[in-house]
Amino acid sequence: MSKQRFFKNYRRSGKTDYNMRLSLLKSGKPRLIVRLSSRNITAQIVEYVPEGDKVLCGVSTQSLAKEYGWKGPRSNIPVGYLLGLLMAKKTDVKEAILDIGTRRSIHHSKLYAVVKGLIDGGVHIPASDAVFPSEDRLNGEHVKAYAEMLKSENKEKYDKLFSGYLANGLKPEDMPSVLADIKLKIIGAK
Repeated sequence: MSKQRFFKNYRRSGKTDYNMRLSLLKSGKPRLIVRLSSRNITAQIVEYVPEGDKVLCGVSTQSLAKEYGWKGPRSNIPVGYLLGLLMAKKTDVKEAILDIGTRRSIHHSKLYAVVKGLIDGGVHIPASDAVFPSEDRLNGEHVKAYAEMLKSENKEKYDKLFSGYLANGLKPEDMPSVLADIKLKIIGAK
């Protein structure tokens, strides 16, 4: 069995890779664990203790809606970035390492948007700039551009595709300004 096929089957079975976990634990640094679902993103900074892992800080995109009035979707790249900023403001940890578990590392994804938010918030996490989403994706400019194009070309498709945004009172064309407002609220809060 090839190494690639082995890891693919390993991930599917949901088993822990104890060799990888041990190498992360040997670093002695807290681990950043990000879990993605189709509706939410959850992030935790976890420290190993012999009795079991201890969660030092945990946040979810649900808290962006409750605490900061976010009305848009809670599982996309711009929201992942805001979640990382929020976690950086809520934690006392100054350094962590990324623990992706059995998840595949996909560059420019929501996972790395969360990491970028933490780094911009002042937490040192070793990562290459090549893995982060572009600034226009972090700021929601891509959503605005697509919504404006779709609204002028196919209003029916626009209404269907952005129905969740519109039902919550958020125009997708306003994403960059709404994201900037929430970012300012997060940075100004402790």
